[in-house]
Amino acid sequence: MAPEVVLHGRDQERASVLELLASARTGRGSALVVAGGPGSGKTALLRLAHESAIGLRVLTAHGVPTETGLPHAGLHRLLQPLADRMPTSLATVTGLATGTPSRTFGLHAELHRFLVEVARERPLLIIVDDAGLLDAESLEALAFVARRVSERPVSVLFGREPALGVDPLEGVRTAVLRPLDDPAAMRVLAAHSPLGVSEDHAEEVLDLAGGNPLALVELARSMTPGMLPPDSTLRSRLHARLVALSPDARRLVQLAVADDDLELDAVVRAGLELDALEEARAAGLLVVQGEHVRLPTVLTRTTLRTETSIAERREAHALLAEVLDPDAHRSRWLWHRAAMTREPSEGCGAELGEAAAVARRAGDYAASSQAFQRAAALTREPAAKAAHLIAAAADHWSSGRPRRSREVLRQARTLTRTRELHGLADFVRGGIELGDAVPGTAVRTLRKASDGLLDSRRTIAVTALMYAAEASSIGGDQAEYAAIAEHAQQLRRPDDPPVQQLIFDQLEGMAATFAGKHHRALPALRRAVRLADGLHDPRSKIWGSQAAYVLGNADRSLELATQAVASSRDSGMVSLAPWALVYRSVAALLLDQHSIALDSSLEGVREATAMGQPNTVVDHLTILALMAALQGNKATAVHRLHLAAADVARRGLGRPSTFGSWAFACVDLVDDRPVDALNRLRLLAVGTGRVHPGVKVMTAPHFVEAAVACGQHASAAKVLRQFEGWAVSTGAPARLALSHRSHALLLGAAPEADEHFREAIRLHREGGTAMELAKTELFYGHRLRRSRQPRAAREHLRDALKIFQQYDSEHFVNRVRAELRASGDTIVTTHPAPATDLTPQQSQIARLVAEGATNREIAAQLFISHRTVEHHLRNIFAKLEVRSRVELARLLG
Repeated sequence: MAPEVVLHGRDQERASVLELLASARTGRGSALVVAGGPGSGKTALLRLAHESAIGLRVLTAHGVPTETGLPHAGLHRLLQPLADRMPTSLATVTGLATGTPSRTFGLHAELHRFLVEVARERPLLIIVDDAGLLDAESLEALAFVARRVSERPVSVLFGREPALGVDPLEGVRTAVLRPLDDPAAMRVLAAHSPLGVSEDHAEEVLDLAGGNPLALVELARSMTPGMLPPDSTLRSRLHARLVALSPDARRLVQLAVADDDLELDAVVRAGLELDALEEARAAGLLVVQGEHVRLPTVLTRTTLRTETSIAERREAHALLAEVLDPDAHRSRWLWHRAAMTREPSEGCGAELGEAAAVARRAGDYAASSQAFQRAAALTREPAAKAAHLIAAAADHWSSGRPRRSREVLRQARTLTRTRELHGLADFVRGGIELGDAVPGTAVRTLRKASDGLLDSRRTIAVTALMYAAEASSIGGDQAEYAAIAEHAQQLRRPDDPPVQQLIFDQLEGMAATFAGKHHRALPALRRAVRLADGLHDPRSKIWGSQAAYVLGNADRSLELATQAVASSRDSGMVSLAPWALVYRSVAALLLDQHSIALDSSLEGVREATAMGQPNTVVDHLTILALMAALQGNKATAVHRLHLAAADVARRGLGRPSTFGSWAFACVDLVDDRPVDALNRLRLLAVGTGRVHPGVKVMTAPHFVEAAVACGQHASAAKVLRQFEGWAVSTGAPARLALSHRSHALLLGAAPEADEHFREAIRLHREGGTAMELAKTELFYGHRLRRSRQPRAAREHLRDALKIFQQYDSEHFVNRVRAELRASGDTIVTTHPAPATDLTPQQSQIARLVAEGATNREIAAQLFISHRTVEHHLRNIFAKLEVRSRVELARLLG
C-alpha cells in the first residue's frame, strides 16, 4: 500500500491526480497540469502521484534554473533510466548518444512513439515538477506527448507556477491550486501546532498566510508573530527572487511594498520602465490587476518589507509622495509624506483621519480602512487612537474583510475605555458574528452595543437592534425576536428619521407575523416597504424586501432585494451583498423563477465564502437544496443538505434548519413516503427546536399534501387554517392559489374540490407561478382521471408536462407521463425543446464545460454530485446535437 500523503483541503485535486493514474492503468492515458504559486502544494500532489503509482513505471524530471537555457536538458534527465534502449535519433538529441539530431516534429513524434512502446510493458507515468523552469525544447516535446496520450497507457503530470503570456502547455487540462479555505487552513495549522493555538493567533496566521499551505506550516513554528521564521523556505525563495532583480525592477517592487494601491501611471511618473514591471512579474513578485500593480499576497508584502532596509523604505515613500497627486490621492499622499520622515508629527494622524472620513463618505471602504489604521499609527492619545482603529475595523468589515476587522479590534482592545467606544467596537464585532458565529452570541453582542450607544449614537444603536433581531431570526429564536421588537417600540420617537422608522416598523410587523397575528402585522409591514422605496442604502432595501416577502408581494420583494444587491456593491458595503442575495433567492423561489434563485444563491455561496460568512453560506446551500427538492431532484437536494448539515447543527441555525427540514420533506414526498414527510413537517408546525416561523408558514401546502396522503385530515385542516389566514391577509394570488389547492386536496372526492382546483389554476396563472401551476394541474388531472373524466384529465396533464419539461424536473415528468398513460393517452409526445433552450442548471454546466472545467470541478461549483453532472451533460449533448466537450466548447465559444 502507498504511504499516506496528507493534503488538507485538496480533495478535488487529489481525486484528479489519482484518476490520472487510473487512466494509465486502463490504457486510456491523460495529462494534467497542477498550477500554483510557491508553497501551494504542487510538489505534495506530485509526490502523492509518485507514491501511489503502484504497478506503473515512473519517469521524473524537474526544472532547474541553471539549465533552463540548455536545449533538451530536461529530456536528458527524464530519459536517463531508458538510455540503453532509446532510438538513436532520440538519444542523439538528448545527448545520450552521438549523431545528427532529428528535426523538431520528427523528434516529438519519435519521443511519443518511444514512450508508447515503453508503456506496452508496463503503464507509464511521467512526472515533471517546476515545468516552467524546464528548457523550452524539452517542455514543447513533452507537451506534444501530453496532448496525444488518450487511448494509450501513458499519463503525464506537470507541476508549475501559473503561466504568464504564451502557454507552452496550452490544451492540457489544468488544475489551479486555489488558496485553502478557512476550515482546511485551520486543520493545517492545528496539525503543525502541537501545543495548540489561540483563536486570536489563529486569526492572525490565517489572515497572513492567505490560504498558502507552506506559509501556514512555517508561520505555525515561527517565534515572531506575523513573520516567517529566518530559515523559512518561502522567505528564502522570495529573497532569492528579489536580489536577482535589476535595480529598476527591485525599486518597483519596493514601491509596491510601500503602497498596495500603486497605479501603473504612478510607476511611469516615477521614471520606471515597463520592462522592469515585466521582470518583476516574471519573478512572481508582482501582479497587474487592471491599472494597479500589487504584491500577490499579504505575506509577500510582509516578507519583502523585512528584506529591504529602512533607508530603502523611506526612499520609496519619498518617491511616492512626489509622484502622487495630493488632491486625488489625499490619504495615500499624507501617509507617504509622513512615512518618509523619521518622526512624523501628531498632526499627520489628524489629517489622515480627516482624509479617511472623506474616503468613507465616498464609499471607498478599502481606502478608508487603511487610512484610519495609518491615522491610528500616527496618533498617541489613547482614545483618539482607539477611535481610529475601531473606524478602520468597521470599514474592513463593510468591505468584506472580517478577519482583518477582528485583528484591528484586538489592537484597539486595551485602548477602548469609554462606553461609546465599547459600543462601537461591539457593533462591529456583533456584525461579524452575525455572519460567522452562533446566532445567540451575535444577539448578545449587538444588544450590548445598542445599550452602549443609545445615548450618544442613536442611529447605530437602533441599527444594532435590527441586526440583533436578524441574528435571532437566523437562529430561529422567536421569543428573542419578540423581546427585541418590544424593546424597540419603547424607543420610538415621533421625529425619528426614515431609516429608524423603517427599522421600528419592520420589527413590529415581523414580530406580529411570527406570532401569527397577520392582520396586525399588515400596516407596519406596508409602511416598511413604502419607506424602503424612498431610501437608497442597502440595509433599508434588504429590510424592505423582507417586509414585502411576508406581505406575499414576491415581485416587490425581488425588486427590492435586487436593488439591495446593486446598492451594496455601488456603495462599497459589499459585505451586505451575500445577505441581500438570500432574500433575492427566496423571493425568486416564491415566484417560481428558479433560474434567478439558482444564480443568486450560487453567487451568494461564492461571495459569502470569500467574505468569511459561513452562516450565510449555509443559508444559500439550504435554499439551493429546497429549490432542487421542489423540482423533484432528490439526489441534488440531499447532496446539498449534507453539505450544510454540520454547520446547521454546530451553529444552531434555525432558519437554514427550517429550509432543510422543508427540503427533506419534499424529498420524502418525491420518494412516496408521506408518513416521513408528515413527521418532519409536524415538528415544524408545533415549533419543536429552533424553527423559523416565517419559513414554517410556507411549508403548509406540503403538510396538507402529506397529511391527506396519510389520511390525517384533521391535522391538515388545522395547519391549512393558519396558512389561509396569512394568505388572505396578503391578498397575493400565488399564496391564495396554494390555499385553494390545499382545500381541494382536503376535500378529496367531494364535488366542491373541482371549484377549488379551478380557482387555484386561475390564481397560479395570475401570479405567474408556473411550477406550482404544473403541480396543481397534476393533482387535478389525477383527480379527474380517478373520477372517470380522462379527456379533461389529459388536458391538464399535458399542460403540466410541458412546464415540468421546461424545469427539467425528471421526477414530475415521469409522474405526469404515468398519469397520461393511465388516462388512455397511449402516445405521449411533446415538441422537443429548441436546441438552445437549456434549463438554468444545464446552462451553468455547459458554460463551465466550455471554460474547461472537469465534471468534479463543475460538481464542486454547483453543489451537485459528479453523477448528476454526467446526467445533465448527456441531456445537453442531445439538446445541442454535439458529441463531445470539444464540440460543446466550440459551439458556445
